[in-house]
Amino acid sequence: MSQSLRSPRGLGVAAMAGCALLWSLAGLFIKFIDWPPFAIAFGRSFIAAIFLLVWVRKPRFTFSSPQVLAALCYSATMLLFIYANKATTSANAILLQYGQPVYVAIIGSLVLKEKPHVEHWIAFAFVALGMGLFFMGGVGGGSLPGNLAAVVSGLTFALYAIFMRKQKEGSPIESALMAHIFTSAVSLVVCLFLPMPKLDATSLAAIAGLGVLQIGLASVLFAVGIKRVTALDSSLIGVLEPVFNPVWVFLALGERPGANALAGGGIIIAAVIVSTALSLRREDRERAAKG
Repeated sequence: MSQSLRSPRGLGVAAMAGCALLWSLAGLFIKFIDWPPFAIAFGRSFIAAIFLLVWVRKPRFTFSSPQVLAALCYSATMLLFIYANKATTSANAILLQYGQPVYVAIIGSLVLKEKPHVEHWIAFAFVALGMGLFFMGGVGGGSLPGNLAAVVSGLTFALYAIFMRKQKEGSPIESALMAHIFTSAVSLVVCLFLPMPKLDATSLAAIAGLGVLQIGLASVLFAVGIKRVTALDSSLIGVLEPVFNPVWVFLALGERPGANALAGGGIIIAAVIVSTALSLRREDRERAAKG
């Protein structure tokens, strides 16, 4: 197993786990920003775009189909999720979006020829159970358009992972950069019709944290990981995001998650760890068989 962790796939798993942990910081940072959702989206993606430009230095925009489609799908995911959080409950928005691993399994098997193994299907079942416990009592309410937007954001998120994976021999980071440029442009247009947000030091520091850490550095880690693990593995590992979101809020602000959330989160973490470990062991066996 230690050999697996040092393999390219092991690096990919670590990068994806780091990405999920950074994504999960959103709830904490947003607690400190009293801005409309689209103002947050603009600030976050604008800063993330600058961060990625500095990171990449000389981006290679090929405008290939996978590069552009990945960017459009990621931008759509961010915008749809913002709308869903505004139009339905936060629990609905997150839970309905995380049908993503199932979409990746179905579409990825057709587009990428990366078929799920037994451990993936078992993990799906336990993730669904964990998500149900995690958000017990939260599903229901909200508006139908908001719930539909959350479902569609799960589909676009799945397509993002698939089109990023199609660039595994190239440089997928440019798709993330392009997505943040798209998102900041669309959000800016919406912001022109909204009141000016309050530009205090706390809000500006939090929006910088969102742009640089929560979504900028996370985009780098996702691009590193998706070159080394399947789209399906990336989706399962990404389910750690909603689990750790309330953990950071609890550690920083003392908002304690309930017993169901703790039980559901534990089930999800266990399902992801066991599924990933079995996949790494499978890779070890296949490598050994090839000599």
